[in-house]
Amino acid sequence: MSGTVTTTSTASSSGGTQNALASLSSNFQTFLGMLMTQLKNQDPTSPLDTNQFTSELVQFSSVEQQINTNTSLGQLIQLTQNGQMMQSASIVGHKVDVASSTLPLQNGSGTVQFTAASAGPVSITISNAQGSVVGSATVNATQGVNTWNWNGTDSNGATLPDGGYAVAVTAQSSSGTTTTVPFTVIGTATGVQQNGSTLQLQMGALSVNFSALQSIVS
Repeated sequence: MSGTVTTTSTASSSGGTQNALASLSSNFQTFLGMLMTQLKNQDPTSPLDTNQFTSELVQFSSVEQQINTNTSLGQLIQLTQNGQMMQSASIVGHKVDVASSTLPLQNGSGTVQFTAASAGPVSITISNAQGSVVGSATVNATQGVNTWNWNGTDSNGATLPDGGYAVAVTAQSSSGTTTTVPFTVIGTATGVQQNGSTLQLQMGALSVNFSALQSIVS
């Protein structure tokens, strides 16, 4: 079973926390310097109100605690995401069904699964990245779930390279109105990638959010 599991670094969050703590420390040192200067030069007959600078100290302490809490929360989220990614990695090498308008052609094969509201002809159109139609087929669908396999050849019989191809599935009603038929695509999971807070499933050239996963076929 081959595949990839990739994590994009999120060091920027920890760097932001360190910058926040450094800024807070600098401001606190400045505050203490000003406070000491005021205490040294205060009028003995009219001393400073201790409630004021005590309140300032409490505020600094509260901010520091909030920053530390955010740091701990960020670490917890990161650990959770890593755990989810490792669990999701077990899907690599299996055939999966995902909601996508892009059909992954892998090893010269691609599969579309669609649900027809009624029995009748259904048209399937395959387009390349430039938007040019490279293949099409008419399927005599039965009512319910249908599966169509593409052998990766264009309308002239030429073999196309593996990659992602746009797919459209339509049906024509008795009144002549063209309607879109809901469909999913089936392919082999080749990798799992975490990019920030987003977990993505890779199927050759196709990359989709894990929320697009409908089922594990085999």
